[in-house]
Amino acid sequence: MVPSVTRLQRVAPIFAVRDLEAALSYYQRLGFSTRPYVGGGYGFATRHDIEIHLGLVPADDFRVSAAYLWVDDADELADAWRDAGAEVHGPQDTEWGQHEGAHVDPDGNVIRFGSPIRPGTTEPSPAASSE
Repeated sequence: MVPSVTRLQRVAPIFAVRDLEAALSYYQRLGFSTRPYVGGGYGFATRHDIEIHLGLVPADDFRVSAAYLWVDDADELADAWRDAGAEVHGPQDTEWGQHEGAHVDPDGNVIRFGSPIRPGTTEPSPAASSE
């Protein structure tokens, strides 16, 4: 058993972006507060207790990252992001008890998000279990 040295506090995924200004503006439209790092080449998108770091990479660097957000209401978030002009997949019920959706940002980074399935909703669809 590995001894516990310190308690982990938070985690912030780092998304690769090719145009930092465009990425900051995009995440702002999704409801995040954004700010560039004073030293350049890096930025931050925050919403409630969630923080996503945005790191500038060369245009020919196609790496992508992903993050999962636990939310109170996946449908509400999906609707808000659609209203902001983002393409959102789902949400749909899953066999593991989450109502999940997904969003891919302009740089290819994936944000999956989900909330617990509400009692009395339909059973998970077969498509949800094949993902």
